[in-house]
Amino acid sequence: MDQFRNIGVIGRMGSVKVVESLRQLKQYLINNNYHVIIEEDTSTMLPGHGLQVASKKLLGEICDLVIVVGGDGSLLGAARELAKSKIPLLGVNRGRLGFLTDISPSDLEERLAKVLQGEYIEETRFLLDGHVERNGQPLGFGAALNDVVLHPGKSTRMIGFDLYIDGHFVYSQRSDGLIVATPTGSTAYSLSAGGPIMHPKLDAVVLVPMFPHTLSSRPIVVDGKSEIKLVIGETNETYPQISFDGQMNIACAPGDIIRITKKPFKVRLIHPVDHNFYATCRDKLGWASEIAAS
Repeated sequence: MDQFRNIGVIGRMGSVKVVESLRQLKQYLINNNYHVIIEEDTSTMLPGHGLQVASKKLLGEICDLVIVVGGDGSLLGAARELAKSKIPLLGVNRGRLGFLTDISPSDLEERLAKVLQGEYIEETRFLLDGHVERNGQPLGFGAALNDVVLHPGKSTRMIGFDLYIDGHFVYSQRSDGLIVATPTGSTAYSLSAGGPIMHPKLDAVVLVPMFPHTLSSRPIVVDGKSEIKLVIGETNETYPQISFDGQMNIACAPGDIIRITKKPFKVRLIHPVDHNFYATCRDKLGWASEIAAS
């Protein structure tokens, strides 16, 4: 069982509610004799905090646990930064849905106490790597826990592209783009575009077309170890973009090649012992919890 003594704290910027939870979290951890290290940007929200300050990279080197206060987007950002360090992440939900940040601020201390006492479950989630090439030369790269998305950017014109999986040609498509999502991302943008919900334990990736020009275009689920290659059509009049978790964009051009593969390491997530994927879906997606009385 992990012993969490050095605890890092990351908070979403620009939120009064996040600041409230950060103050509560800081006081609880100090009162219980934990060594608290606050991320450098987060520290600016707590003037006079008196805590050790560190970059995200350094948090990954010196912490036993990192607590993220914010929404799923905040945890996505922390996961991309810290996955390689193999530091477990725990999320406190100050966002909207909270598929990943599953501790409620209303019972923060009670739930956190149990986790720190060893009453928790741990799971791992894989990430995606995306590389863009132009004329055989690397142009840019990014990582994503949720999804890598080819999209038109500010343009309203369709994108023409070819899709290859493990070197096999799949199809040419004209659409608003393509979402390549992990099981973690299957309940995010992919779900809104009509993709399937995938259990987090699956080693699979889903490819979801965005407003395709042919009605026969449907989501495809492939092995998580697949190499996905997108080739932007040479005749495109637009310059589409590749985004990573919606937080980083690379501008592409006709003829560019995008290669998407699974990262060799995974992010570690900590949950309270009563965490259940299907219960989370019921809660966040409004699924019925019982048959209505006739």
